[in-house]
Amino acid sequence: MALAGIAGVTYGLSSAAAPVAKPVAKASHPAGTSAHTTAHVVLDGQRVKTITLEGSRPYTPHAAKGTFDDYHCTLLNPHVTTNSYIVGSQFLPESNEVHHSIVFLVPPSQAKAAEQADQNGKGWSCFGEAPIPGSSSIGFAPLPWLMAWGPGSPENIEPKGTGLLLPAGSLVIMQIHYNLLIGDKPVQSKAQLLTVPATTPLKPLSLSLYVAPPDLPCPAAVHGPLCNRAASLAYTGKEFGQSTVNLVNGMEEVCGRNPVSPPGGDTTTCTWPVGKAGNIVVAAAHMHLLGVAMKVVLDPGTPHAVTILNVPNYNFHDQRSYDMAKPVAVVPSDRMQVTCTYDPKLRQEIPLLRNLPPQYITWGWGSADEMCLALVWMTPPG
Repeated sequence: MALAGIAGVTYGLSSAAAPVAKPVAKASHPAGTSAHTTAHVVLDGQRVKTITLEGSRPYTPHAAKGTFDDYHCTLLNPHVTTNSYIVGSQFLPESNEVHHSIVFLVPPSQAKAAEQADQNGKGWSCFGEAPIPGSSSIGFAPLPWLMAWGPGSPENIEPKGTGLLLPAGSLVIMQIHYNLLIGDKPVQSKAQLLTVPATTPLKPLSLSLYVAPPDLPCPAAVHGPLCNRAASLAYTGKEFGQSTVNLVNGMEEVCGRNPVSPPGGDTTTCTWPVGKAGNIVVAAAHMHLLGVAMKVVLDPGTPHAVTILNVPNYNFHDQRSYDMAKPVAVVPSDRMQVTCTYDPKLRQEIPLLRNLPPQYITWGWGSADEMCLALVWMTPPG
């Protein structure tokens, strides 16, 4: 199974400065009334305009049937009248029940579909990383990311001399993942984009996502019907749809494993082709509550191997992105390896999870599922 739209696919994304956090999410507001522009500020000597994206009213999350999660998307109009670069961003969740958020750029070819899904500003359910309904059979779609946020993430300033293109007339989708294990009160989150004219001499940022499939058996002496992998994956399919099962099976296959009976353990790894030339400037790790470490290595096992990211003490509540000390050049034939380590015993220890039934953990969109996702931002070669 081909996983087009995951690794090696270029997305525009607002990266981060020094250690700055970055994971995933959503929000709410009707196109045309969803944004307003605030005062100008100065950043690195540049006059910067702040665009605020905010819903017209609070949104009350509702868990999808059989889940504890709500992914909600809303179409917003940032009212951009000239081509611009995003040079910084900030997300204000306003509640601990917000698990993560992503702001996506809507390509003109998909604007009509997004407008239909938005239901005159009510928004829509959008599990996964394919926010426009019907755009992907595996939950991933190559929509450009404009910003991303996860717990612990401070204001995000792009590396000096870089930015994310925001074309004039753009519409955007704000996706917010709500964790109803924490709460379900009304929330009015907002995002802010710091922009400069596209005539500013900046290098455009692009994003590649590199994944590995978690396969975490229940700890020894922990038993239950969902400790069977097949039963657990079928349960995940009922929660989030067949596309999630397709995604899990596709990742297993691409990573050289048998999708029916892949090896289980506390660590997972996968190596992907980079597929393009560029200069890596920022990297970040994203896992859920059982994740304890991630390492990303360029061209592993070769004399010129480079560690792009090493997070030996991963903390879901303190997710951060890291600038490279200097850009790392890559070519299409290079390989990128991502390795994630978990502690399955934490499911029986973390207050948020310990009352849930024991389960064999695979990739999933829920707060109690897991991920192994490396985010790598590049500028063009040269």
